[in-house]
Amino acid sequence: MPTSRSSTRSRDRGASRPTRADARQNVDALLEAAKAVFAEAGVNAPVRSVAERAGVGVGTLYRHFPLRSDLISAVFRREMDACADAATEIEAAFPPGEALDRWIMRFTQFVATKRGLAAALHSGDPAYEPLAEYFSTRLAPTLERLLVAATRADAITQDVEATELLGAVANLCHGGGPDPRSAEHAERMVRLLLAGLRAPQLT
Repeated sequence: MPTSRSSTRSRDRGASRPTRADARQNVDALLEAAKAVFAEAGVNAPVRSVAERAGVGVGTLYRHFPLRSDLISAVFRREMDACADAATEIEAAFPPGEALDRWIMRFTQFVATKRGLAAALHSGDPAYEPLAEYFSTRLAPTLERLLVAATRADAITQDVEATELLGAVANLCHGGGPDPRSAEHAERMVRLLLAGLRAPQLT
């Protein structure tokens, strides 16, 4: 029986799906591997280490991320999305004041474990310029929502802009240096900062 053009097209579409699925799996594996490698060795770690951890060839890595900056940007966008999305679950499970604290600590862990992020963002490389804007547009509204809820619940007393608080937390995290204990130090400093949000209003 002759094969119709429509059935041929259908088979062609079906045959292409595994390819797209495999590509997506490779990208996910590379991003997970890069996240781990960057946390251990910084964003300047050899890309071969990322490919090996992901279980793919270096050629596959370069096919999806031709430049190191492409890989770095993709990892941090993915992590920022995960951090922002975590707020919804936290808000549903805890009262406003505790939700604010928990999300800020979640953000602290994100920043403190991203070795080399600050240097990359401020390197002058135009490839990273969109990351700074994405940082503000993705995370600032999330924190603003948490701050408004905590203020309405009388859980905090100080007025602070979301972007100011994000910047303060980031500065505390980046000041720790490469010592693995710096993440613990950053968390302690951020907890002190959060305690300050509950102090009496300054006159």
